[in-house]
Amino acid sequence: MLKKILIIININIFFVMFLLLISYQKAYAEMVITVLGDSLVSGYGVTMQNSFPSLLQKELLKNNVDVKVINAGLSGDTSAGGLERLEWVLQDNPNILILVLGSNDMLRGVNPESTKKNLEAIITKSIGRNITVLLCGMKSGNNMGKSYKEKFDAIYISLKNRYPIYFYPFFLDGVALNPTLNQDDLMHPNKSGIKLIVKNIYPIVSNIIEDTLKRSD
Repeated sequence: MLKKILIIININIFFVMFLLLISYQKAYAEMVITVLGDSLVSGYGVTMQNSFPSLLQKELLKNNVDVKVINAGLSGDTSAGGLERLEWVLQDNPNILILVLGSNDMLRGVNPESTKKNLEAIITKSIGRNITVLLCGMKSGNNMGKSYKEKFDAIYISLKNRYPIYFYPFFLDGVALNPTLNQDDLMHPNKSGIKLIVKNIYPIVSNIIEDTLKRSD
C-alpha cells in the first residue's frame, strides 16, 4: 500500500514539474530582448551570426531559454542617435532592453552631461513602458584627459544609482585593448572577444529574465 502511495506521489510531482516546465517554455517564447547599441552590438567586422545579440541568443538556447533577441545596433550611433531611434526600436515591445551606448560619444568628445541626459531619457522612457533595462557601462580612454575620463566614467554609476535598473559595469570587460580578442583597430571585438563578452554578461542576463518572469506572474 505504501509503495503504491509513493508511486502516486512521484507521478504527481513529475506531472507538476512537467507543467511548470511547459509554462516556463511558453513564457520564454513570448519574451523579447532588444539590444540597443552601436557597432559593438551591430556586428561590425563580423558576420551577423557572430554579433553580440546573435551569440547571446545562442547561449540562452544552449541553456534551454528560448527567448527572442533583437539586434538594434547601428554602427557609429551615439546616445543622441539611440534616443532618436528609441520609439522605432520599442515597436517590437521588448520585455528587456540591453543598453550599450556611449562609446562613440566618448570618441567624439561629446559633453558627458549630454550623454548622460540622452541615456537618462532612454531609460525613463523604457521604464515608463514597463521595460526592464540593463545598462552596460563604458569607459573613456586615458587619451581623452583626466577630467573628461572622470566625468564620462561617472555617467553610468550615476544612472545606476538613480533608477531601478540592472547594471553591468563595463561592456568590454576583459576584452578591451586585448589584441587577441579584438580586430586590427583594437576597438571592435572579434568573434572570440564577443564570445567572452557573452560569457561574462550571461549570468546577469539570465537573472534578469527570471526576475522579469516572476514579476509578470
